[in-house]
Amino acid sequence: MKPLRSYLPARRTGLKVLHAAMIPLMIWFTVITPADVARFGSFWVDFHSVMGLIFVSLALLWSVDYFRRGLAGRPGPKLPAWARVTHFWLHRVVIWGVFLVAVGGFFIGLTASRQLWAGNIVPIAVPMNWPQAHDLVGTFHTVQFYLLAIIIVGHAGFHIWRHYWLRDNVLRIMAPKVLHKYL
Repeated sequence: MKPLRSYLPARRTGLKVLHAAMIPLMIWFTVITPADVARFGSFWVDFHSVMGLIFVSLALLWSVDYFRRGLAGRPGPKLPAWARVTHFWLHRVVIWGVFLVAVGGFFIGLTASRQLWAGNIVPIAVPMNWPQAHDLVGTFHTVQFYLLAIIIVGHAGFHIWRHYWLRDNVLRIMAPKVLHKYL
């Protein structure tokens, strides 16, 4: 009998799928807030919550992979010294940032006055009813998320610069093969 690992895709393939799934979710949560969806009714609130559950699940999966095995890629031979340092910190800040945003969501549930559910499926945490802490954690979580969004835009800009200025084809590493002819 073959081990389970032999049926799973290669690590880089899994990370490509994870990367591709996180991009639209990050855009969704950057543009659409819970207050925005609340105006359209409970269906959209539930939908937003399910998207949050998917985002957190993928964020934790990505974080566990990084904590266990480190980064999947190396800086590349064409990068100048300053860009190697940027590559080192940028990737770690993005992965740790995504992980800490997920942890921040847990603290929102922990400090809430009532039970909060992720996607109406998973309870976020046992509510402790700490209203002042809840307001503080909510503000911190929002600032943390938008700061992460800015860092991710910088991350994308860095790789676009690498791809077109250094011509090292770095975008092909994380893009599906279907898109390679456009890169």
